[in-house]
Amino acid sequence: MLGNLKGLMTTLAEFFRPVVTAQYPKEHLPVAPRFMGFPVLTWDDKVGEPFCTGCMVCVRYCPTQCMSATMTDNPLFKEGKSKRRKIVGEFEINFGRCIVCGICVDVCNFDAILMSHEHELSVVARNGNRANREQLLKMGQEHQQKSGWKPAAETTEAAKEEASV
Repeated sequence: MLGNLKGLMTTLAEFFRPVVTAQYPKEHLPVAPRFMGFPVLTWDDKVGEPFCTGCMVCVRYCPTQCMSATMTDNPLFKEGKSKRRKIVGEFEINFGRCIVCGICVDVCNFDAILMSHEHELSVVARNGNRANREQLLKMGQEHQQKSGWKPAAETTEAAKEEASV
């Protein structure tokens, strides 16, 4: 009898606790700021072009070979508006093969790839989980706006200016 009452009290205590489970398709819990989702390309607002030069270091270091890229001449360099001689022509990531390891971000010398918070990219089609350059740039711009991301060069320049003042 005493065991039954203890069980009933435990049940009543749990009944009045706040709910911690999200009903997934309807509710989404906030993502932690350091969460690593799929990689995306970043956009340089000052010049109006992607940071990526198509150097393919990320493609070479990717353990699953889920990326492909091509390099083209930058028309803004010829006009004198940009410092980048080359720019990415085509870029594609197969999210079905990506293991979200972050190696591509670590080896990129130009701050051109970020690990976004994007993680819900399931599709029904076999090759529907491939993202091209335009899709990756769009996802990157959205992530940059939401997170307030700035390239490392800008943050170090701002720190130097504050130190000199």
